[in-house]
Amino acid sequence: MEPLAAPPAGGRRRLTLGPLLAGPATLVVLLVIILPSLQLIRYSFNRFDPTNLMQTAWTWQNYREFFANMYYFTVLMTTVKVAFICTALSFVLGFPVAYVLAKTQSRYKSVLIILLVFPLLVGNVVRAAGWMAILGTAGFVNVLLQDIGVIHAPLRLLYTPLAVILGTTGVVLPFMILTLQSVLEGIDISVEEAAQNLGANFMQTLLRVLFPMAAPGIAAGTMLVFILCMNAYATPVLLGGTGLAMMAPAVYDQISQASNWPFGAALALILMVVTLLVAGLSNRLIHHRYARTMMS
Repeated sequence: MEPLAAPPAGGRRRLTLGPLLAGPATLVVLLVIILPSLQLIRYSFNRFDPTNLMQTAWTWQNYREFFANMYYFTVLMTTVKVAFICTALSFVLGFPVAYVLAKTQSRYKSVLIILLVFPLLVGNVVRAAGWMAILGTAGFVNVLLQDIGVIHAPLRLLYTPLAVILGTTGVVLPFMILTLQSVLEGIDISVEEAAQNLGANFMQTLLRVLFPMAAPGIAAGTMLVFILCMNAYATPVLLGGTGLAMMAPAVYDQISQASNWPFGAALALILMVVTLLVAGLSNRLIHHRYARTMMS
């Protein structure tokens, strides 16, 4: 019986260097995400006193207050609804752009991608200020509609759910496009040509070929965008005002304005858990649909 050959030295070196290379990133995740989350969990079980502020305790009072108060439950449902709408709009608007970018052979493709990435270099507050100039009473939309005679008095567009949806969609749209583009570039164009040669029209090719094959990218893009929408703060505050209450501003109000750290921590944890649950279920549903389509 011949002895087993020893593994190459290069393989042992890669196995040794692997944990070392992953160490800095793991340390950053531990310090920036995991430890603050654990601290937030601990705070959520403390007790709030108007005089002494946060007091160390182990109580479920903060969570009971959330579920007993219909206002905060309504705020959570509103946040989920707005996040779903913004995610759907981002997909509907982003998929055609991502498809064109993925399939174009133009020499200006890099310029188009730079133009797509450029809004990410501008802060959310600045972009929200731009939407305020567009949607305000004397903004671009109202002035344009009045000039062409569609309306005779300015419409109330700012500080409405519509303004929040438009602003949030504008913030997250580049993330959706970039995620979808990277996946669509990996789909061979001959697959679409084969479907069309077999008699499929554009919509059939889109629904039966492109969407199933791009399902991993769709799942990643929608999950990323949904998480960003659920945790949006600047855009709902600046464009929604008091007309639309969402969870991230509610967390800020409890911690910064009311100094109620225990209840604010409980709100933040509930927001985090709901966001991960809904995003995870959506991701699982898309992958399940993808697997069933590929098997059929």
